[in-house]
Amino acid sequence: MADATGLVVQRNDAAQTLLPAACPGTPLADAVPPWLAAAHLEMRAPGLRAVQERGVSSSGVIEGRRFAAYPSVRDDGRVAWWLMDDTDHQLAREALHMERERTAFLARASSTLLSSLNLGRCMDVTAQLAAENLADAALAIAPARGHRLPMVTCVRGGTPVTAQKAVAPDAVPGLAEALRGFPPVPSRWIDPAAAPAWMIPEGFGPVGAIVITPLPGHGVPAGALVLLRKEGSVAFTEEEEVFARLFAARSGAAMSAARLYAEQTAVTEVLMRELLPPALHQISGVDFAGSYRPSADHERIGGDFYDLHPAAVEGEPSLVALGDVCGKGLEAAVLTGKIRNTLHALLPLADDHQRMLSLLNTALLSTRHTRFATLVLASAARRENGVDVRLTSAGHPSPLIVRTNGTVEEADTRGTLVGVLPEVRARTTAVTLAPGESCVLYTDGITEAKGGPLGDSVFGEERLKRALAGCVGMPAEGIVEHVQMLASQWLGDRSHDDMAVLAISAPRTHHLSAVDGHTRGRYTA
Repeated sequence: MADATGLVVQRNDAAQTLLPAACPGTPLADAVPPWLAAAHLEMRAPGLRAVQERGVSSSGVIEGRRFAAYPSVRDDGRVAWWLMDDTDHQLAREALHMERERTAFLARASSTLLSSLNLGRCMDVTAQLAAENLADAALAIAPARGHRLPMVTCVRGGTPVTAQKAVAPDAVPGLAEALRGFPPVPSRWIDPAAAPAWMIPEGFGPVGAIVITPLPGHGVPAGALVLLRKEGSVAFTEEEEVFARLFAARSGAAMSAARLYAEQTAVTEVLMRELLPPALHQISGVDFAGSYRPSADHERIGGDFYDLHPAAVEGEPSLVALGDVCGKGLEAAVLTGKIRNTLHALLPLADDHQRMLSLLNTALLSTRHTRFATLVLASAARRENGVDVRLTSAGHPSPLIVRTNGTVEEADTRGTLVGVLPEVRARTTAVTLAPGESCVLYTDGITEAKGGPLGDSVFGEERLKRALAGCVGMPAEGIVEHVQMLASQWLGDRSHDDMAVLAISAPRTHHLSAVDGHTRGRYTA
């Protein structure tokens, strides 16, 4: 207890033990810590009532422990100070605050890491977050590619640096084990002086402490995280090492997901290339052109397909197949791939369309697929200045023949679906294309495209025929582009089925005169 002049007037036994200099008659400023003396001076200032109502006047450290000081003012102006040891509560509050900060950091880290499926980006974020929040510098190291270790290095306040280094991880205690997914080696077991030069960022200086922890992935290790602190900094505590492992678990999961996505993307890209329709061009004097638009703009494959199989012998017919599998999207594309592969295997029978369709039908009926397909086969060969075409339809819209006089004819071929009935019946027809004439194969996605001024009318066969009548003399590539353009304009931005168009054209010819009068001359495109 102290009076209004700042002299100690009384103390109890506990105060004597805690503050032995606070004897009665001693100035309070000479007997207690400065923070408590300052609090007593505040009690003499105006606003005393407000200070009393506030409760705790001040708090501070005495002999290494934290105390809270509660004032009690008497009528004669003396103030009794009740000191309560608040050390444990303060430690608990600090621990709670630290835990909240760490939890918030892990949440932010997870959100940032999972926002990208790019492995390089995940490694950059891992190294940068670790350097800014866990250490003075950090390295995110991925499993070796050949004899090189992909790694990203980042110092606090810097930007991530990517590199691939031909180094031996076994030379660093705990690194090889971490890259294999084994539990981390305690930081105190790693001699900072043994850190190799490649591990230390340029200009970093001597290393004072190292933590190496694995980056666990989905079933396989995603890499290792290395944390560095400069010489003179405090060593990593056990709690910090545990927290580093929690962060590494999130980083490893993100890196593993990114690597898995990259692998799946690569596999998908390879398969996609096999399922995409081929680029068509002129073969043996016959012009071929095709165009395909999937049902969804974000997809590249679907249920419509076409293929061109050039003849093995010059002058023999090339085989064209255009079809439509029931459905759309990836599932339809899988059956599309099976049909295309089966037709390729049946190329030795290309002269017999009926036989090819029968064997294809048998192959589809023997699979687990419940889908069916429609199909058109066309064999085209150059004959002098024209092109002979044999057409066979299996439940598919009849091909259209564009003549030089502007008429558009339907090819006389009909047949049953493939993959439904035990037997396929189809009628083959033969047509001859004069120079400048074309045979157009298409799927029902063209004719059934719904749009127009009111949005409820189909494009229809008659509109398609009128469009083709205006394509007289156009090359095969121009015809398919024109048809796709008109269908797209008709649709607008409405949903639609897969759409495929293929044109077979007899090029316009130019007669070469006889050489020295000894030859008959010939036609060439």
